[in-house]
Amino acid sequence: MQFLKKYAKKYWKLFSIAILFLTFEAVSDLLQPTIMSKIVDVGVAEKNLPYVWKMGGLMLLITGFGALSASVRSILASKVSQNVGAELRSDLFRKIQSLSFKNIDRFDRASLVTRLTNDVTQVQVFVNGTMRIFVKAPLLAIGGLIMAIRLNIRLSVVLAVVVPAIALFIAANMKLGFPLFQKVQKALDRVNSVMREYLSGVRVVKAFNRFDYETNKFNLANLEFQDQSINASRLMSIFSPAIMLTVNLGIVAVLWLGGYGVEKGQMQVGHIIAFINYMTQILFSLMMISMVFNMFVRARASTSRIADIFALDEPETKTVESKGNTGEKGRIDFEHVCFSYEGMTGTPVLKKINLTCLPGETVGIIGSTGSGKSTLVNLIPRFYEVSSGTIKVDGEDISKIDPRTLREKIAIVPQKNILFTGSIADNIRWGKEAASFEEIRHAAEMACAAEFIEASPEGYETKIGQGGVNFSGGQKQRISIARALVRKPEILILDDSTSAVDAATEAKIKESLKTYAKDLTFLLIAQRITSVMDADQIVVLDHGEIAGIGKHEDLLKSCPVYQEIFQSQLGKEVG
Repeated sequence: MQFLKKYAKKYWKLFSIAILFLTFEAVSDLLQPTIMSKIVDVGVAEKNLPYVWKMGGLMLLITGFGALSASVRSILASKVSQNVGAELRSDLFRKIQSLSFKNIDRFDRASLVTRLTNDVTQVQVFVNGTMRIFVKAPLLAIGGLIMAIRLNIRLSVVLAVVVPAIALFIAANMKLGFPLFQKVQKALDRVNSVMREYLSGVRVVKAFNRFDYETNKFNLANLEFQDQSINASRLMSIFSPAIMLTVNLGIVAVLWLGGYGVEKGQMQVGHIIAFINYMTQILFSLMMISMVFNMFVRARASTSRIADIFALDEPETKTVESKGNTGEKGRIDFEHVCFSYEGMTGTPVLKKINLTCLPGETVGIIGSTGSGKSTLVNLIPRFYEVSSGTIKVDGEDISKIDPRTLREKIAIVPQKNILFTGSIADNIRWGKEAASFEEIRHAAEMACAAEFIEASPEGYETKIGQGGVNFSGGQKQRISIARALVRKPEILILDDSTSAVDAATEAKIKESLKTYAKDLTFLLIAQRITSVMDADQIVVLDHGEIAGIGKHEDLLKSCPVYQEIFQSQLGKEVG
């Protein structure tokens, strides 16, 4: 829970003021039974009406003061808890944004969403409860015990039995409840995961009539969540009635002992009434403590899950002073690079990669599915850290460059095209926030996107649905390419980004890129051999290793893997 220190340090003053007013409220509640006993034993017993009016007025004044204190405390509690919740959610979101792909891959996406929403809400509710009942309940319980003992020490024997029994129930509640609520949160992750997967693939589900299968899968996850919630609630439901029964038995014992004492002339009726009021306050406070511990168990489980994110160490976010460019602008060097998604001990995805990409050069990368093409280019912007070897950009080891600075040099169009909610212009400006309309239009023209954009009634202000659902695959690819081109980077990477466009459109895009890419390093990943045939350099990958490097004509003569791709796609014999 170390990450909570930041918020404690920031809000301790408001928190302390809220606790102060909460103390005033608790003291007001504790004084009333004593005043009531005096009204009964003095005012009523002696028929002293002025005394009754005097003490009644004092009770009313104390009640009003308590109500005012409660209002101030509630306002402060709401303000602090809402601020803590909002800042924690924002800090957690920023932390998730800063995570490397390696660390993000450790968590299910739905689990991250649950931690940002449900888990933060549990912490927020607990902070609010701390300033509302978590402190008030012990004050009432301890204050009630002290006032009751002062009032009648003989009746306090009942408390000596009741309080330890209730403390035992609360301790058992905490010990048994924590693991159950952890299971509840994991089951909620599963529900969110199934729902997220369905929504992202809803068209495929409908196309293959798999609605019943998805419904059953969701029902299974939902039933698991239901079962885990019932198990946790069942345990919680045992302790609250047990605590209430224990305290009510204590009240019965007080009435029996008090009645016997009044009959013998050893106790006053007002004392019995006040003692029962204190017992009721103790009951109420102990029930609140039980409820708070239920909240605490949930908040502890949620805090543990949030702490898992904050505890992740991110070497890539640590900035190292750069020495400046020591080589050609846009040059990329891979030197004995090996990479595994599991680190040094995992199965290598890339093995002993040695490659140089020069400015003004178009480098085509081709290979079978799973050969490591996308992984290779994902290492350049430090989406992942190399397991061994060195990658240099502009002659400098990228591990010594701040990722933000490094990524300013690079524009990448990923294999899976993602568009964001907003207008087309807004999406293209992701590449360059300050881009003018002319720059946006020029980038769209080079990506062959201007024609269909300008044909729509709203043009570049056309709204994009979530994930770009109102555009075809080819249109999304062209908008994504325009987003990269408007950046005017030193290094441009297209990861199979023209697979959904027709051959004629692809040819136009490539022609535009020849002029655009003359001064930058251009890496083009493709499945189709026709996309890379005219590249200055073609890199052939096979099972994570470089099977060949060279021009098209040279590889046809010297590289069996390239020959196989050529024959399978174009149906021509090499010769």
